Parts: sequence; structure tokens; C-alpha cells
Amino acid sequence: MDLMRTKQLAKFAVPILSAFLLIYEVGNVYCATVHENSVDLHSLLDFKQGVNDPNGALRTWNISTHFCRWKGVNCSDARPWRVTGLNLTRKGLAGKISPSLGNLTSLDMLDLSYNNFDGPLPLLNRLQRLKFLNLKSNHLQGVIPDGLTNCTDLLFLDLSKNFLTGVIPPSIDSLSKLIGLRLGQNNLTGTIPTMLTNITTLQTLDLIYGQLTGKIPDELWQMPNIEELYLGGNNLSGGISQTFPNISSLQYLDLAINMLANTLPSNIGDALPNLVYISLAGNSFEGQIPSSLGNASGLFQIDLSSNNFNGQVPSSLGMLSGLIRLNVESNMLNASDNEGWDFFNALSNCRNLEQLSFTDNQLQGVIPNSVGNLSVNLQYLLMSENKLSGVVPPSIGNLTSLIELGLDANSLTGPIDEWIGKQENLTSLHLETNNFTGTIPLSLANLTKLTRLYLANNAFDGIVTPNLGRLQPLLELDLSNNNLQGSIPPELGNLKQLYILDLSSNKFSGAIPETLGQCQNLVILQMEQNVLTGNIPTTFTNLNSLSLLNLSHNALSGPLPAVLNDLKLLTKLDLSYNNFEGEIPRNGIFDNSTVVSLDGNAGLCGGAMTLRMRPCPVSHRAISVNRLIKILIPIFGFMSLILLIYFLLLGKKRSRRTSLSEPSFGEHFEKVSYNDLAQATRDFSEFNLIGRGSYGSVYRGKLKESKIEVAVKVFDLEMHGAERSFMSECEALRSIQHRNLLSIRTACSTGDNTGRVFKALVFDYMPNGNLDMWLHHKEDEKTPNYLNLTQRISIAVNIADALDYLHHDCGRTIVHSDLKPSNILLDDDMNALLGDFGIARLYLDSQSTYQGSVSTIGLKGTIGYIPPEYGGGGHASTLGDVYSFGIMLLEIFTGKRPTDPMFTDGLDIVSFVDRNFPDQIFQVIDVRLKEECNNLSRDNMVSEDTIYQLLVSLLQVALSCTRPSPSERLNMKQAATKIHAINASLHGWNEKKYASVDQ
Repeated sequence: MDLMRTKQLAKFAVPILSAFLLIYEVGNVYCATVHENSVDLHSLLDFKQGVNDPNGALRTWNISTHFCRWKGVNCSDARPWRVTGLNLTRKGLAGKISPSLGNLTSLDMLDLSYNNFDGPLPLLNRLQRLKFLNLKSNHLQGVIPDGLTNCTDLLFLDLSKNFLTGVIPPSIDSLSKLIGLRLGQNNLTGTIPTMLTNITTLQTLDLIYGQLTGKIPDELWQMPNIEELYLGGNNLSGGISQTFPNISSLQYLDLAINMLANTLPSNIGDALPNLVYISLAGNSFEGQIPSSLGNASGLFQIDLSSNNFNGQVPSSLGMLSGLIRLNVESNMLNASDNEGWDFFNALSNCRNLEQLSFTDNQLQGVIPNSVGNLSVNLQYLLMSENKLSGVVPPSIGNLTSLIELGLDANSLTGPIDEWIGKQENLTSLHLETNNFTGTIPLSLANLTKLTRLYLANNAFDGIVTPNLGRLQPLLELDLSNNNLQGSIPPELGNLKQLYILDLSSNKFSGAIPETLGQCQNLVILQMEQNVLTGNIPTTFTNLNSLSLLNLSHNALSGPLPAVLNDLKLLTKLDLSYNNFEGEIPRNGIFDNSTVVSLDGNAGLCGGAMTLRMRPCPVSHRAISVNRLIKILIPIFGFMSLILLIYFLLLGKKRSRRTSLSEPSFGEHFEKVSYNDLAQATRDFSEFNLIGRGSYGSVYRGKLKESKIEVAVKVFDLEMHGAERSFMSECEALRSIQHRNLLSIRTACSTGDNTGRVFKALVFDYMPNGNLDMWLHHKEDEKTPNYLNLTQRISIAVNIADALDYLHHDCGRTIVHSDLKPSNILLDDDMNALLGDFGIARLYLDSQSTYQGSVSTIGLKGTIGYIPPEYGGGGHASTLGDVYSFGIMLLEIFTGKRPTDPMFTDGLDIVSFVDRNFPDQIFQVIDVRLKEECNNLSRDNMVSEDTIYQLLVSLLQVALSCTRPSPSERLNMKQAATKIHAINASLHGWNEKKYASVDQ
């Protein structure tokens, strides 16, 4: 009975169990651990092996889990469960893309975009089913392989934002099913292949910011389905065909920043009826703007700036009800009568208009009253550098959403009080270089969001209202070249953010307000050509960021204040034509006649010989002393002669060094704008980010004009101390020159496209990164590069030479204050260059020691490298740099950071080495270095004792630099001499090693 029941149960259970297992197999394959498809499994594992994965995105990729459950992997629904999709976008992955991915022959989607992969594109020609390939925003190099065109099922191909070179593959038209092709923001060369136009399915073509040349193929305008065409930022020439075909599909057209010329086809708006975006900026197009543009009724952005368009702005643009941005600046457009200004009336129909720029054209006459009828959403109205005249229509006050108003460099007249107070959202107001009259309106104080106020070169008169002090966000205030009078309001001292204040060429009288000393961010202060009296306020000692101070042509008096010598960043001081008196100080900035002007002060005397001022009168007591000296001269004559010759020779040597190492900042430096740097770094994209620091970020880029790869250090000016860091670095880098110092290519201090202050430094790009990257590798790096013994010693020599120069040989002693491996850059030949002078301190005399200048930046340096005396509030000093150098030497040869987790309970990197010195040093040196030394000894290249003595000597220098007491440390010249001697011995046994190999 039991047997029969068992058989009956089995009869029903077997089918049910089989069905369950089938369902389990298909629906829950991801729980299995048996990998039926070994090809796909090993292809994925090969890919993982070559990947650096700092964020652990691939931590689930192990054989204990079925690969179909791995993160980012999609599989087919049935056995043998082939990989059909791999999506690992934005995972922070780096390394090479393994060609083993080409074995995933069922793959239809591969997305590795927004990572840090480098090396060549993998060979994927076997992926016949691939439909979507996205490798955007990586660091891929080399050419686009022809084999990629074998992936004939591709619908979307995105290789943009990489470093690809070479030409677009001639067989690109083999990808006949492509809908989207994005190859922009690479370094592709050659012409646009005509074969592209054979891909009739193409909707998006992106080739922007490359190095393409030649003409735009006429066939491109005949592609039946093209919707987006981006060709901007290349070197394309020629023009656009005048017989423009109808391309009803095209919506986005970008041809900006090329070398295109000739006129636009008159029917462009009719031929492109669905156009929503057009940018032709930065070319040489000429003739009139076609009125047919107004027929492309969906247009919301038009940029025709920086061309040679002439004639009138077509009023047909007023038919574009959705227009948001219209930019026609830097052309030769004109308007001289009512007909010419019709476009202004027409644009009042564009109720969504936000940005409108006519800057740098030939518009003339009175601004129409219809300006007040423009969109209430208008944020930018720019009409600078035209020939406008008459008064500004009061109706402009209706535009209460304005953020920036530019009317400068015209011939406008009359007062501004009737409309100015209504613009309460303005952040930037440019009215300079006109003929405005009347007083500065009280209502100007209503503009509490202003960051830039320029009223210079007008005919404003009366007093400056004290309520300007209410404009707290103000960064730049220029009231120069007017007829303003009365005293300078003390309330201006409330403008704590101000970094430019220009009150020159007015009729200001009275004393300079003491309160200006509160404006500690001031970089430029100009008050020349007034009738100011009294002394220079002692509160100016607080203006630590000041670079230029001009008080010339006033009636100031009194002695020259010693506080000016405390302004370490001051590079230009003009006190000429005042009533100053007394002896000129003989130190600090007054010792440099090239940056100080004191002419026209009859009461001044003495000072440096180069100032060529009259000597100060000698008192009777001084005469008696002189007689005594004359008696003693024969006794000390010989000694004086020797000392005189010595100091003359020393002075000539220093003078020569100073002249060689202090070029005038800006004289030999490339000029770059914000837009130049934005273009070079692809709008400061994360893709181009190569590092972050205390005061900003560093981006890799390529300058369009010079075609040079650069590193752009952008300062975050919202960080406290960033402005001072920028000025410190400029001051240090402009005046020093050494083969092992990272030289500045140029600097940029301006405003960005939103009106915010922008400051950046531009350096040559260092392809081998920084020393920190070479010393400390991430655990999952596949093939990390290590420094050998010769390279480590060479880098130590380079850094020592750089610091020796800064401390002893550059004329004015400079203390770096932030020495660490991430501030040591390595060039193509692995030469080390010291960079990042953001908190460097300049000293007045070349013999500065621990009693140096007080830093105003706070704790100086980076934890782990800061000398112990700094922690107690000590002053920045050259011996502080020596300590940091010693720590870095220990790090170079032990491979351990001073902040390594092992250093606890009183143990630090110095004591760690010191406890094992000299007998057990092989217990502390870097394991890779130890292995190299063992190999050298084993192969009889050099004896173990020789290597041991070399390492002992190196660590001895490091320990001598890291003594707790500054007075016990070596100075940098002594340290550099010792390191050079060690390097010489290294080269000696290297030569013996190579000689033995040759034999």
C-alpha cells in the first residue's frame, strides 16, 4: 500500500518538480554558481583584471556568484545565458579596456562612459549584435580602429570627450543603421568624410572641438533625417551653399569657432523651419542677417556674435515668440533712424527673452523708449561699445529682472537717477566712458546685489553718498575720472568684499578714511589726482592683499609710514607729487626703485641710492661723529677696503640674480580670458579634473591659440584665504626662475560668464603627474609604475636644488610653507618641479631664519609635514621648509605617508626610522626599493655594503633635517650639498655597473 502511494506521489511529483526546476533555472539563474558560459565569464574576469576600481563597483564580480548577477551585467533570458549588456557608467573606473570584451559576441549594449579609462580603443569588431556603444568622457587615446565599422548593427556610437587622434575612418558609412554619432571633443584631424552622408538614418552628428579642416560637404545638408549637427570648434573653412536645400528635420545647428566665411543663404530660415538653436559665432560670415530666420518659429537661441555681419538687425526676429537668447555682439550692425531701430520694437513680442547682446556694433542715436517694453524676464541687456547718444529712456526701469546692464563706451548723456533705483536685481552695472551728468543717485543704494559698479569716465559731480556702504557684496567700485568732490565717505570701509577701488581723477578732499583699512581683500586701491590731505592711515597695515597703491598727485603729508613695508604683496607704490617729508625708509618696498615712485615730494630725503633723492641734512652731532670716524679711518682702512670690495661683489651677484629671476609679471605672459580657459577645459568639466586642493581645483586643458596642453588651477573664491593664496602664488611665481620650479605660463583674473569673480593660474601640463601618485598606489592598480633608486635620488636632488634656490639664491628669500609630494610635479623626463606657492612667504632679507615674518594665513602647511614649532603659533621659516623636506625624504625612501595609520601612540615617521637607524634600515625602506637593492646585490651589480652605505647617508640627511629644534637642523644649502654628493656616488657605481655589463 505504501509502495503504491509512493508511486502515485512520484507520478505527480516528478512533472511538478521538473516544471519547478525549469522555472527556477530560467527565472532564478542568478542564484546559480555554475557558469555554463565560460567564454563570457573569462572575458568579464579579464576585463576586471585590467581595471582600477577605487570605489568597489566591481566587488560583486567573483565566481562564487553567477556572472549574470554581477553589477552592471545583463544577460539573455535562456541558456546559455549570454551577456547582452554591460553598463558601468560613472563608476570611477580606470585602466585599460580589455580587448576580451570583443569575445562577448551577444553584447548589444556597452556603456563605460564617464570613467577614467585610458589607452587605445579595444578591438570590438566581432560584436556583430552591438547596437549601443558609449565610451564618452574617458582618457582614451590613439586612432579609431577601422574594425569598429564591422559592428554593422550599431545605432548609437559615442566616443566624445576623449583624446582620440587621426581621421574619421573612411569606411564609417558601413555603420548604415546609425542614428547617433558623437566623436566631438577629441583631437581628430582631416576632413569630414563625404561617406558620412550615406548614413541616411543619422539624426545626430557631433564633431565639435576637434581639429577638422576643409569644407563642409554639400551632401551634409541633404541628409534626410538629420536633427542635430554640431561642427563647432574646428578649423573648417569655406562657406554654406547659397542654394540651401530644405532640411525640415534639422533642429540644432552649431558651426561656431571655425574659419567659415561668405554670406548666409537668404532662405536659411525657410529651409530650416524646425530649427530651435543656431550658433555661428566666431567665424567670418558677412553680409546681412537673413530676415528668413524669423520664419523658423521655434528658435529659442541665436548666436551670431564675432562675425562681420552688417546692415540692420532684421525686425522679423520679433516673430520668434519663444526666443530666449539673442547674441549679435562684435559685428558691424547699424541703426541710425527709426527704421533701423524697428527690431527693438519687434523684440518686445519675444516675451521669454532673457539675454540680449548688441555690444561692439555700429548702433547710433538715442535708445528707443520701447526698450522698456522688452520682456520682463530679461536678465542681460548689453549695448556697450556702440555710438549711442542722448539720455537713457526712463522706461528701462521697467526691466526689473536685469542682472547685468552694459551701456559703457558710448556717448550717453544726462542723469541716471530716474530709473537706476528700480534695478534691484542688478549684480553688474557698466555705465563707464559716457557723458552722464548729475549726482550719483541715492537710490543706487537699493541695488544691494551689486558686485560690480563702474561709473568711471563720465561727468558725475557732487558728493559720494555714504549709503554706498550698504552695497555689501560689492567687489569692484570704479568712480574714477568724474567731477566728484567732498570727502571720501568712511562708510566705504563697510565694503569688506571689495578688491578694486578706484576713486582717481576727481576732486575728493579731506583725509583718507581710516575705515578703508577694514577692506582687507583690496588688491587695487587708486586715489590719485585728487586734493586729499593728511597722512596715510596706519590702518593700511591690514590691507594684506594689496598689490597696487596709487596716492599720487594729492596734498598728503607727514613721514612715509613704516606700515607700507608690512604689505608683502605690494608690487606698485606711487606716492609722487604730494607733501611727504622726512627720511625714506631703506628697506622693504622702498628699496626697489622700479616699483616705487616718490617724485615731487620736496621734503623727502635719503633712501636707496637708486631713488636718486637728495641726501638728508647732517646734524652738528653727526658732524662730530664724522670727525671721529675720519680719525679712525686710517686704523681700519685696510679692513674697510676689503669689506667694501666683498660687499660690492656680493651686491652685483645679488643684483644679477634678482634681474634674472624677477621679470615684470605680465610682460612676457600669454593673455587668456575666462572663455579661453573654459573652452580649453571643456567648461571645467569633471572629465578634465585632475586634482583638488585647499583653495580650488586643477583641470587639464588645451589652449586653442597656442595648442599647448596646460594645467589650469581655478581658485574657489568662496573659500577663506583663496584670494590671498592667488596673490601669494602670483607674487612668488612672477619673480622666481629655476629649472626645478614649476613656472607659471600666465594668470587670469576676471569675471566669468555669470559676472562672478574668476581667478586662475595656468601652468604647463605635467604628463607624469605628481610624486604622491608614484609613491602611493591604489591596491587594485593592475600595472602600477614604481620609482627606482636612481629616480628617487634624482627627485630628491631636484627638490633640494629648488629649495636651496628659494632660500639662498633668488634675491629675496621665499619660504614655500607647504612642501609635500602632491606639490612635486614630474615632467616627461621624470625631472621634479616644485609647485603650489599659495601660502609661500616672501622675506625682506636673504638671511632670514626662524624669526621670520608672521603668516596671516593660519597654520602653515599640511598635517604630517608641518614642523613642530608651527603648531605652537611659530613663524614661517626656511628651517620649517627644511623639516618638511626631511619628512618628504623619509616618505620617498620608506614608501609610507607621515599620516600612515601605523603611526600611533607616540610613533611617527621620524621615530620609526630613527629607532632602526643605522643597523636595521632594511626594515623601514620601501618594499619595492628593498627588492631592487636585493636584485642589484644578487646580480653582483653592486655590493650589499655599498647599497647599505648609500641608504644610510640618505636617511642621515633626512633625520638631520627633522630635528625637533630648528637650530639643530641643516639649512637647505647644506642638505643640497649632501644630497648631491650621494647622487655623485650613485652615478659612480652606476657607471661601473654598465661597464661590467658591456664587458
